[in-house]
Amino acid sequence: MSFVAAPLSAEPRHGISTFGELKYGPDFKHFEYANPDAPKGGRFSSTGTGGTKTFDSFNAFILKGDSAQGLEYLFDSLMTRAMDEPDAAYGLVAESADVAEDGRSVVFKLRPEAKFSDGTLVTADDVVFSLEVLKEKGHPNYSLSLRDVVKAEAIDPHTVRYEFKGNLIRDLPLTVAGLPILSKAFYTKHPFDQSSLEKPVASGPYEIGNFKPGTFVSYKRRPDYWAKDLAVNRGRFNFDEIRYEYFRDRTLELEGLKSGTFDYREEFTSIDWATAYDIPAVKEGRLQRLIMPDGRPSGAQGFFINTRKDQFKDKRVREALDLAFDFEWSNKNLFFDLYSRTQSFFENSELKASGLPSAAELALLEPFKDKLPPEVFGEPYVPPATDGSGRNRDNLRKAHQLLAEAGYGQGGKPLNVEILSFEEGFDRIIIPYIENLKRIGVNASLRRVDPAQYERRIKSFDFDLAIQRYALRLTPGIEVKTYWGSDAAKIDGSFNLPGIADPVVDALIDKMVEAKSREELTVAARALDRVLRAGNYWVPQWYKASHNVAFWDMYGRPAVKPKYDDGVIETWWFDADKAAKLKRP
Repeated sequence: MSFVAAPLSAEPRHGISTFGELKYGPDFKHFEYANPDAPKGGRFSSTGTGGTKTFDSFNAFILKGDSAQGLEYLFDSLMTRAMDEPDAAYGLVAESADVAEDGRSVVFKLRPEAKFSDGTLVTADDVVFSLEVLKEKGHPNYSLSLRDVVKAEAIDPHTVRYEFKGNLIRDLPLTVAGLPILSKAFYTKHPFDQSSLEKPVASGPYEIGNFKPGTFVSYKRRPDYWAKDLAVNRGRFNFDEIRYEYFRDRTLELEGLKSGTFDYREEFTSIDWATAYDIPAVKEGRLQRLIMPDGRPSGAQGFFINTRKDQFKDKRVREALDLAFDFEWSNKNLFFDLYSRTQSFFENSELKASGLPSAAELALLEPFKDKLPPEVFGEPYVPPATDGSGRNRDNLRKAHQLLAEAGYGQGGKPLNVEILSFEEGFDRIIIPYIENLKRIGVNASLRRVDPAQYERRIKSFDFDLAIQRYALRLTPGIEVKTYWGSDAAKIDGSFNLPGIADPVVDALIDKMVEAKSREELTVAARALDRVLRAGNYWVPQWYKASHNVAFWDMYGRPAVKPKYDDGVIETWWFDADKAAKLKRP
C-alpha cells in the first residue's frame, strides 16, 4: 500500500452538513430520539416496506438481480445521518471530516478500532476501493451521483482524501461520507459486478444469518460490533435479529401478521386499515395499531408515463391521461378518505411550488421563457379534480378533445396504453382508471407480471405506464440528476422513469445543486417543480404524511420519534416482559 502526503486544508469536525448547521456538539452522548438504556435482545420480524416480493442476491449495489431487504444494515459508512436534522451526518467509521475551504476536497480520519465482521481492520484502502468499485461497476445511480468525485486516496492507513471537480460539488462531502464501506479483500476474491447469495463480509451492526430465497432473510446483530458504544449508535440497533418475510401479495401479508407469522407491518392499503383489523387481538390491545407522523417529503407517487415511446411525446396526450384519473372517486370509495392528492414532485415539503412565482423564482425561469410553456409563469399545474361522484364527464370531454387535437381517437391513430403492475391490490385502482381511458377512446389494458419481471421491465424502461413512488432527501443534491436529468433518461436502471430530457430541467437541477443556502435551494426547487409539473410526465396519485403500523405488543420505543424517519428498526427494542405476557396465535 502506497501513501501520498496531502495537507489538511480546513478545520476537522465531528460532523458535516450541507449548509454547515449541526444540532449536536462534539461531546454529544447520543441522538435525542434514541434511548441509551434500551435493552438488547429479541427479534424484530416484518415484511419490509418496498422492493420486490422475492430476492436472489445479497448485492444491492449493482443493476443485476433482485436484492434482499435489509442489506443496508450490513454496511457502515464514514458518517451516519441524524434523523432529526435535514442533512447532518456525524462520525461513524470516521472520527472527523476536514472539508477544504473551497469545497473541492475532504479528508476523513478513520477510527483505528474499526473492524469488519471477519475481524480484519477497516483501512483507508477499503474506503478507496469502495468508491472506485461503486463508481466503476456499481448501479448506474452511483456512477451518476459520483461523476464529479475525481478520486479517493489513502494518505495513511487511517486517513483518506477525496477530490472533487466542477461546480456541482456542494453535496459531495456528504455523498462520499454516506457511501457503504466494502471489504477490499472480500470483493477481490468475489466478483463485485455479479449478483450472488454469497454472504458478504460486513462492516455494519448486522450480518446475514439464515435465509431462503423468496421466503425469508434474517440478519443477526454482531456481538463483536466495534462501534456499538459510539455516541451515534447508543440506543440504536437493539434487536438481536431482524427478519424479513416474503409474501406474494399484501392480502397474504396481512393474514401472516394476524396469525403471528411475523410481528410488525406497515399498512399501505387504506381499505385494510379501515376494515381488516376489526379482530379480537386488536380490540384487546394485543395487536397494536399506531399512526406516527411522517415529517419527510412525501415525494412523487403516480402512474409514470414513458415519454421514450412515440405516442407519449405529445404533451396533450399526457395531459389527457391525467384528466381520465378520478382521484376523488377513488379516495371516497376505495380509500375511506385517508389520502390527499399528490400535486408536486416535492410533496409535503417546503420545496413544493405554490401560488405565483416569486421574484427569485422568476429570475431563474425568465432566461428560459422562449423554451417554456406560458403556464409555468402562473399558478403551478394542479391535477384536475372532480366531485367524487364518478361522473367525470367534464374532464373526460376535455381529455377526448386533447387526444383528437393530438391526432388520436375517432378519425385518428389508435392509442394503446398498457399499465404495468405486480400487485393485485392495485387492481381496484387501475381497473376504474382503465374504464375511464376507454371512454375517451384509449385502448387501455392492465399487464400484471411477477415482481422479478416487473423489476426487469422497469430497469429497462419496457412499459407504457408504471406505478412508482420516489421521495428525495430533505436537502436534495446531485442525486436529483438520477431522477430527472437528461443523462439518466438514457441509462437503464435510473430513477428517470418518464425519460425526461429537457435542457431547462437540467439547468434548474444545476441551480439546486449549486445553491449556497437553504433559501437558494428552496427557490431553485420550486422553479424546477413548476417546470416538471407543467410537463405532465405522470398522473399523480396520493400521499399521507403518516405511518400506519400494526404490531404485536412486544416492543418498547423511545418517547421521542425522529422527525424524518419512523425510527422503528433503529430505535425500538424487544420488551421481554411484554412478550412473556402476550397471548398470540
